[in-house]
Amino acid sequence: MQRTKKTGLPDSLVMRHDNHFVELISARARGPQIRMIAIDRIDPSPQQARTELGNMKELMASIKAKGILEPILVRPKGNRYEIIAGERRCIAAKRIGLADIPCIEMDVKDNEAMELALIENLQRKDLDVFEEADGLKSLIEVYEYSHNDISEKLCKARSTITEIVNISKIPKNIRDLCKEHDIHSRTTLIEISKLKSEEDMLRLVKEIIERGLKREDTRELSKKIKGKIKKIKRFVYNYSPKHDDDYYNLRIEFKKESVSKDEIIRILEEIIKKLKSQKI
Repeated sequence: MQRTKKTGLPDSLVMRHDNHFVELISARARGPQIRMIAIDRIDPSPQQARTELGNMKELMASIKAKGILEPILVRPKGNRYEIIAGERRCIAAKRIGLADIPCIEMDVKDNEAMELALIENLQRKDLDVFEEADGLKSLIEVYEYSHNDISEKLCKARSTITEIVNISKIPKNIRDLCKEHDIHSRTTLIEISKLKSEEDMLRLVKEIIERGLKREDTRELSKKIKGKIKKIKRFVYNYSPKHDDDYYNLRIEFKKESVSKDEIIRILEEIIKKLKSQKI
């Protein structure tokens, strides 16, 4: 009797493989498994994208209580090892006095090490937007990656990669100002990076700070600074309280392009006076 039933996947379906991660998994499979390495034989990477370690207390407490749950990635460098990814975990372990830590050893080239570090940090959301932008810029400038190469490696749209890389153009003094005033939205930073001069970038950042501009307001003002539009539709002032119990946002729209600080104060005083005089 002839068998007519087919087994396996239907002809209409095709198995999809992400070459980058197949190669990554294969590389790990060929290399040594997790093993303990003396912490005094491990050095930080000079290519580390992260510039600030942040608050280490919580991580140190976690490692002290539960150990290192996720091994760090290292690569051999002579008779020592260089961190690919996991520098915060390594430093935290060293600070609490651990002598050995679990590691995965990978024999990879410089560009592959940087790529792995970026992927791991981005997946863990350990990088701020500036660190991400600088890391991608290094892959382009040092290792000659194209924007399309990075797009495929990180599974992000090519246009997104280009926008993120452009953020690396923002000068340090303006970056510091953004960090000081908690301007960290990627869309806002992209608008700042699109401006041609440091003077224009600074002008936009100061307006964002002084008027609490949101995304659409920022984009409109950016177009005005670039000369794409002659005038903005409305002058906007936003205020959001910074304390934990904030439960309101204030927004005032003026029917003209420019309003002075004194005029905003006068309007707010008028509103307060009117509210006090009302009988409810």
